[in-house]
Amino acid sequence: MTESFVQPEDPTAAAAIAAISDDLSVFDDWMERYEFIIGMGRKLPPFPDEWTNDAHRVPGCQSRVWMEAMPRDGKLYFAALSDAAIVSGLVALLLRVYSGRSADEILATDPVFLKDLGLLEALSTNRGNGIAAMARKVREVAAMQRTG
Repeated sequence: MTESFVQPEDPTAAAAIAAISDDLSVFDDWMERYEFIIGMGRKLPPFPDEWTNDAHRVPGCQSRVWMEAMPRDGKLYFAALSDAAIVSGLVALLLRVYSGRSADEILATDPVFLKDLGLLEALSTNRGNGIAAMARKVREVAAMQRTG
């Protein structure tokens, strides 16, 4: 099951945000950015069918999103899946930033980067609310992990 969890590509959450910003800056228009983001979603690790249930569902998302977290060696790893291609891509961006980080680093990394990168403005309100709900859920898990 551990192969379902996203492994960090970047040394820190801040470095991941900078790398995503660099990746997105290559594209001139939103359609190209959407294609890139959708492509990221397609590269998410396989999500086990038995986790696509209400216990793993992230509330507040228009499309269905499921998530699982696993603490290991003082870090939190996340696995997630959405039934919508663009949302899967946004989930992949979030997990690139947050998965494989300590609870402290997760809590210190405000999801405002989604707004700073222009990702929320380009989405419908419902999709923006959904990705904000996903970021909240990641941070809730980190807060619970920290209080133990």
